[in-house]
Amino acid sequence: MSLDLQVTDMAGATVEHSTVITNFVNMVYNQLKDSTCRVFPDNVQYRWRLDDGSEKTVIPDASINCQIKSRKGNSFLNAPQFVLEVLNPSTANYDRTEKKEIYRSEEIPEYWIVDIRKRNIEIYDLDYENGKPEYYLIDTVTGENKNDLHLIHFTHIKIDFEQLFDGVD
Repeated sequence: MSLDLQVTDMAGATVEHSTVITNFVNMVYNQLKDSTCRVFPDNVQYRWRLDDGSEKTVIPDASINCQIKSRKGNSFLNAPQFVLEVLNPSTANYDRTEKKEIYRSEEIPEYWIVDIRKRNIEIYDLDYENGKPEYYLIDTVTGENKNDLHLIHFTHIKIDFEQLFDGVD
């Protein structure tokens, strides 16, 4: 029996990295309480078969999933409706390239990249060009335009920029 194992996410997150994830999940959790959707921190996996036939498992830093019964153990088999990744120097390229491409191919409607060092959030929305899903940068939110921070596909959820970065030096 041969095992073809591939490590897809990297360990060693900083305290600041974990703080932003916790802050996001705390803000969103109660706002989803009476819905069929749930927010998850970086302890759940999504397992998909890619266009090339290979299987890929990813662990987003945070996700919102509205089909929470579609899972096997700790792995969801469906795509979430939202994914957030917090950049680390060791994973930034992976989050911006390979992971982003996986999320695009799985047609995840909204993707946020949080840069702790720059204190900004890139908000990507999925749209289709000639029938092919593509991510488009909708906004980059900083301290200067922090009141523009909002989820595109969950408009009722309020996200506070300062609270997202609370505890991050």
